[in-house]
Formats: sequence, C-alpha cells, structure tokens
Amino acid sequence: MTKFFNTLKRYYNLTFKTLLFLITVVIILFLFPSQGKFRFEFQKGSPWKHQNLIAPFNFAIQKSGKEISAEKDSILNNFKPYFKFDNKIQKTQLDLFHKNFKNNFKNFANKNISKAKTNVLKTEFLTYCDIILNNIYINGVVQFSEILKQTKKGSSIIVVKNNVAEERDISKIFTPKISYNYIKQNIIKKFETNNKSSDKINFLNSLKLYDYVVPNLFYDEETSNKIKQNLINDLSLTKGMVQAGELIVTKGEIINTKKFLILKSLRSEYEKSLGSSTNYHLILLGQIILIFASVLVLFLFLYNFRKEILKHNLKTSFILLLVLLMVFTSSRVIKSDTVSLNIIPFAILPIIISTFYDDRLALFIHTITILLIGFIVPNGFEFVFLQFIVGIVAIFSLSQIHRRGQLFVSSILVVISYCIVYFGMAIIQEGNIREINLYNFAWFAGNGLLLLSAYPLIYLFEKMFGFLSDISLMELSDTNNTLLRQLAEKAPGSFQHSLQVASLAEEAIFKLGGNPLLVRTGALYHDIGKSLNPEYFTENQIAGTNPHDKLSFEKSAEIIIEHVTKGVELAKKNKLPHQIISFIETHHGTTQAKYFYRSFMNKYPDKKIDISKYTYPGPAPFSKETAVLMMADSIEAASRSLKVYTDKTINDLIDTIINSQIDEGQFNNVELTFKDINSLKNIFKNKIKNIYHTRIEYPEENK
Repeated sequence: MTKFFNTLKRYYNLTFKTLLFLITVVIILFLFPSQGKFRFEFQKGSPWKHQNLIAPFNFAIQKSGKEISAEKDSILNNFKPYFKFDNKIQKTQLDLFHKNFKNNFKNFANKNISKAKTNVLKTEFLTYCDIILNNIYINGVVQFSEILKQTKKGSSIIVVKNNVAEERDISKIFTPKISYNYIKQNIIKKFETNNKSSDKINFLNSLKLYDYVVPNLFYDEETSNKIKQNLINDLSLTKGMVQAGELIVTKGEIINTKKFLILKSLRSEYEKSLGSSTNYHLILLGQIILIFASVLVLFLFLYNFRKEILKHNLKTSFILLLVLLMVFTSSRVIKSDTVSLNIIPFAILPIIISTFYDDRLALFIHTITILLIGFIVPNGFEFVFLQFIVGIVAIFSLSQIHRRGQLFVSSILVVISYCIVYFGMAIIQEGNIREINLYNFAWFAGNGLLLLSAYPLIYLFEKMFGFLSDISLMELSDTNNTLLRQLAEKAPGSFQHSLQVASLAEEAIFKLGGNPLLVRTGALYHDIGKSLNPEYFTENQIAGTNPHDKLSFEKSAEIIIEHVTKGVELAKKNKLPHQIISFIETHHGTTQAKYFYRSFMNKYPDKKIDISKYTYPGPAPFSKETAVLMMADSIEAASRSLKVYTDKTINDLIDTIINSQIDEGQFNNVELTFKDINSLKNIFKNKIKNIYHTRIEYPEENK
C-alpha cells in the first residue's frame, strides 16, 4: 500500500508539473498576435541584406509618426474656434439704452438747447448712438479669453448665427476694452469740429455707451471639440501607393527614410493579410513550436541544473508566473497607442529571481523571457539585444540586496544602460542625431522609476511563495529582535555561543560557496530554545551549581533535547520563516545527547537502554548551510572544553567531530564532496586557532 501511494505521489508531482508548463505554453500562445510576422528584418540606415524585393501586391505608403504628428499640429494650430451668436442681447441692450437716454437728454436740453432744436438734436444723438451700438453688436462682442489668446493674429473664427456658420476676421470682433476705445474715438471724431461740440461730447460721454456693450458671442466648446476631432479623424494616414510588381529595394541598397516607410507599410499590410488568410493555422502551428521549444528549454535547464526548484510546485509556479506576467504586460502595451514598450521594467525579472535564487538562473530566465517577447514586438532583434544588455547590468549591479540604496543605484545604472545602448542603435539607424526620438529617453527614465517597485514586490512574493530574501535575513539577524534579546538576557552564555557559531559558519559557507547571510541568521537562532531553561546548559551555569546533579540521566537528556523541539515551537509562535526554523531542527540532526547517554552506559552497563530517549528528533541536515551549522555548533562547543590549545589538539578535535558526524550519516542528504569536507575542516581549524591563539604575556613593571 505504501508503495502504491509513493508511486501515486511521484506521478502526481510529474503530472502537475507537466500541466504547469503546458498551461504556460497555452497562455503565452493566447497572448501572441493572431497574424504572422514579416520574414525580413531591416533597419533604417543599414543596407538591405536580402534579395531584391518586389511588391507582392498593391499597398498604400503609411506616413511616419512625425508626419502624422506634424499634420495634427497643423490642424490644431489653424483650427478656427466656434462661437454662438445671441440675437436677443442686442435688442435688450438697445431698449435699455433708449429708456435711459430720455431722462439724460431731458436734463441736457433744459440747460444747453432751445426748444426749437431739441427734437432735431435728440434724433441726431439717438440715431448716432444706435449706429455705434448696432455696429458693435453686428460684428460681435466676446469676452477676452484664452481661446482668443491662443488664436493666431490675422486669423478668423466661426460664428454660428441662426444655425448658419460664417467665418469672421478676428480683428473685427469686439471685446469690452476694444468697445470702450471705439466709442470714445468715434464720439470725438464726430463732434470735434468746433468749440460748441465739447458740450455734445461731454453729454455723449456721460451716457456711458460702453456700459450697454456686453458679450453676445460665446465660445461653443462642444462644437469646437467635435469639429476638431472630426478633422483629426479625417486625416489621411497614408501618402501614395506602391503597385504590385514594383521594385521596392535592391540587395545592398542603403535603407533611407523613404524606403524605410515603404518597407514598414509592406510589413504592416503583409502581417494583416497573414492574420486573415487560410495560412492562419500554419502560423498558429509555428507559434506553438516556438513557444513550446522555449518553455521546454526552460524545463530542461531547471531539470539539469536546478532540480530543487522542480521538486517544489510552488517554486516552479513562481518562475512560470514571472515569465507570464512579463509576456502579458508586453502584449498589452504593444496594443496601446499611448504607452511605449520602453516603459516596461524588464530588468525587474532578473532582479527578483536573483534575490531568491542566483544570478545564473536569473540571467537564463530573463533571456528566455525576452526571446519569447521578441517574437511579438517590432524590431525583435533590437529589443532582445537592448534588454539582454540591460538585464546583465541589473544582475551585476544588484546580485544581493542588503540595503534599499542598492536598488536605487541599480535603477540609475539600468536607465544609463538603456540610454547608451539605444543611442548607439539609433545613430546606426537614423544616421543623424537630430532624428533620434528623444521621447524614448523619458520612457527610459519612467522605466527606472518603475524598477524601484521591485522592493515591495520582493516582500509580496516572499509572503506569497514562502521565500526568504537577503533583506529579510538582514532584518532577522539584527540582535535587537525580540527572540535574540530574550536569549541574550536569559541565556547570555548561549547567546555568546550563538555569535561564535554564526561567525564560524558564515566564514565556512563564504569560502565553500553558499548563502553566508542565511547560515549566519540560522546560527543566531539555532539555540533560542535554551532561553526557556537556561540554567540546564553548561555555558549559562555558575561555577559549582549544576541542576542535572539532582536529575536522572534520562530526564536530563529530555531537557537538553527539548531545546530543539521547544525552540521550534518558539520560532513558529514568533512567525520565523521556515528556512530559519530548519536550522533549529537540524543543528543536532539525529544524534544523541552523548554526555548523558554515555554516563548512563558507564553507570549501568548491564541495563538495557532506550536510545530513543537520548536521540534528537532531527531531521538530519539537508543543505550545505544546515550541515555547516551542525559542524560549527559542535566544534565551537567542544573547543571550549579543551585544556590545552595546540595545533594538534585543535586538529584532532575537529577531525574527530566531523568524521563522527559523517559516520553517523548526518550528511547523507547533503551534496558535499570529500573535497568540500576537507576544505571545511581546514577552514574550521584555522578559525579556531585564530580564536584560541596564545596571547603575549605582558611583563610586570619593575618596582
């Protein structure tokens, strides 16, 4: 039955992983465009490397982005804004003027004019004022606004009056200020013929005709925007035609701007025709082959070089999820007309992977990802080359994140790399610095800012997938953390022992190859269980007092062993990562509490002993880091009991401890070679000798 379940479990894992990779292939295939891809690669400023190209069908030549942008700007700059004409305002204001004029003129006539001339002058004044006001209102009065300010001098506007649109010169349109000056000048011009005219001028000025001038033209934003958008929509995106059979470019010919636009137009039409043709199924088959091959290469790499990832479904899912996220983001951005592909921080992928794994895996995953994306982006070779260089820079500049500032520096280096590589490629293509698209540099700057999001993403993935980053290890290794402070206060001897073990293990892993920060952090926490019963451990006991003297050997062994089991419970209670808990579980492996085990055997040689009562629960170490910690822990503790520190005693002690652990099978699950074991022995020997070297005895001062 056990064999059946093991077989089922083995095939379940295989089936699940196969499904993961197949689902990845299907999702990427879904994200790929349905149309095919133009088979010729070309760059502006470079020679045509293929055979002479003949147009296979008629197609229109597309305008360049700059041409379309220039035409849009021209439309916007020459656009005539629309204004509504209000007919009622003119009549309302003239009626109000006539009403007020009667009273004002009556007062003026009583003082200055004979009764015979009153009616004549009244008619003259009223007629003249009506002419001025009507002339102003007929031309139109508008409140000065930003719309007029933006309209070019000498241009015109469109006035909609009684549902009829007519064009008017903007110089003929009145504003309140222009109306005021116009009225003043016309009054003076009309009545400055003799000295008696001053009374008439003063009277007309007192009427304040300008107070009756209010805007009757109002900007029609809705109509203006609608007409403006229609003009932009009607803008032709093409210029000229290429006929089927026409020679487009010859082999070796330098691709200038004109040829480049023709080739881009052909590529666009060609890919559209492929997407809607009967060849669609062949295109789909080709995409399946390419995607499947890429994902298969990824699987083979993990199988041959990173089997520990394939063993865990969660770790495998994490790798595939990152690849899918990058492909998905790229496919969405490519379809957008407003966002450039250069804004996507592709370097975030190798940064995140190298944080949890290593640089080699990060570079490989990054390469596979950009190769996949290279199939769907324009100018795939340029894209892959640019992202590959930037990815390497990101990995080398940030192989380990220990401080937040490192990510900021890396972002700056990534932006600089983008700019330099793009500048080099642009010079080759354009042949002129002035033709380089400067907006891309702004996109690269935005890319660098988005790259800073790697920091919170690392934390998010840590929690989601149970990873442990160097940032978290740095935080955990702070001796001011609660558990370490508790150990230092309650079991100072054990705390000092942990510090020494951390130093030994870190040095050994650094030279052997591994994660020094992980083993250091694990070493600091490996004995936290001793803080619960510190007095039962030698390093915390005061000379002459040993509570074990009052206990049986079995009970003493139980208390000693409990520092592992209770340490694990304490770690889980304080939510330490499982990677750190594994150091607590494995630092004694499945060995025995030898002191009490041997003491029992020596005292009761004829008694049968239950060895399980003296054996640590384990498990045995399973990685280089946990194995090195076990060695360092035993060596540091045993070295304190040496009576004489010489090269021979230290060498013999370390050889005996490590050989004993090997004989007991404690490292059977660890990939350690004999060369590694010998290297570790030498590292520990040199380290212990440096710790316990003979000090110089200072001579006493002669009295």
